[in-house]
Amino acid sequence: MIYPVPKPRHKRRVPKQKDRTKITNKVRREVLKRSGGKCERCGRSSAYAFEMAHLQQASHGGLGNDPANIVLLCGPSVNTGTCHNFTDYTAEGRAWRKKKHEELKRYYGK
Repeated sequence: MIYPVPKPRHKRRVPKQKDRTKITNKVRREVLKRSGGKCERCGRSSAYAFEMAHLQQASHGGLGNDPANIVLLCGPSVNTGTCHNFTDYTAEGRAWRKKKHEELKRYYGK
């Protein structure tokens, strides 16, 4: 006969990746303030759809609680011609991402 075992009550020692890469509300506010409500690549105003984007991709360990790793870009990333698509899917975009990440590290003193 099999008896049910209660779930452990302790927390995880290491947070899941989705929790480490999730963009926090504090970081969202900081990025919106820094960008002035405009795309950080092309400068379009808030009339467009915007997305928060990781400079160091979440799949490569880019943290969501670090404002130096998050930028505001025109979106969505799946539409060709948007800044988010440009930074995610082109070699020039990856170079821009790297340059912007270094610039923001200096801005935040990291």
